[in-house]
Amino acid sequence: MSQDLMNYEQMTQLALRGVVRDAIRRVIREDGLPGAHHFYITFLTRYPGVEIDDSLGKKYPEEITIVIEHQFWDLQAHADEFEVTLKFGGVPKYLKVPYHAMTRFHDPSVGFALQFDPPKEMEPAAPILAKLKPVKAEKTKFSKAGKTKKKTKEAADTSDTPSGDEVSADEAANKVVSLDTFRKK
Repeated sequence: MSQDLMNYEQMTQLALRGVVRDAIRRVIREDGLPGAHHFYITFLTRYPGVEIDDSLGKKYPEEITIVIEHQFWDLQAHADEFEVTLKFGGVPKYLKVPYHAMTRFHDPSVGFALQFDPPKEMEPAAPILAKLKPVKAEKTKFSKAGKTKKKTKEAADTSDTPSGDEVSADEAANKVVSLDTFRKK
């Protein structure tokens, strides 16, 4: 099989994000959601260009799912991002979300869903990966809370690493490996 020099996968992702933009624009144009339609939009809270209230950013440090249904204000759809004000705990909060920050879109009223590849801006750069030091697991401990903790010992120099040699299972589980790593090129 030949190498994809056209970048079809990237074009598809861009086109699908355009579907979300067009759906939001239709809601604006029709002054509300038609029929029973409503949107669940999940996005990365730390993506460049995302504007989110500090309290929400602390509560949802990785990603958040918002619902656009009955109560939303100031919905705007721009070429690269959308803006909306939603209530969280009864308090209105402004959000600005680049379409590239989205990871999922779902309209459950018709069973329509999209899932997006993680944006390149959130993947670690190759030079950073090259600087990571290998670690070797020695033994596993269990805390009183039931969380597994792995005791590690670095195989290389530790002079520029943070002190403490325990890594929680939650931290280890949050390590993301891109499927592109395993694809034949």
